[in-house]
Amino acid sequence: QVQLQESGPGLVSPSQTLSVTCTVSGVSIATKPYYWSWIRQTPGKNLEWMGAIAYSGTTYYDPSLKSRASISADTSKNQFTLQLISVTPEDTAVYYCAEGAGQYDCWGQGTQVTVSS
Repeated sequence: QVQLQESGPGLVSPSQTLSVTCTVSGVSIATKPYYWSWIRQTPGKNLEWMGAIAYSGTTYYDPSLKSRASISADTSKNQFTLQLISVTPEDTAVYYCAEGAGQYDCWGQGTQVTVSS
């Protein structure tokens, strides 16, 4: 059974870098053909897909993030991480990791990240 657990800083200052990590259990993140996504939900808005990393390490991003996002994987820890640079209060959201890209078979519980000074 695949399980995902997010971890994050809780509070980030404006203009700084946000980093959230997803720890996966039940399957190796490098197993074909798994894809691993980051999705966020901002206050009052729908879910927003941010990007994904494939089992191969190939990454995909939503163009609206304008190159602020970066996803990486650490297969030794079975984790993948989202970094978002130059954050603003509009990046305040619950950040979720999920298994899949487009269709999601499993989600983490989410981690709240607030951008505020």
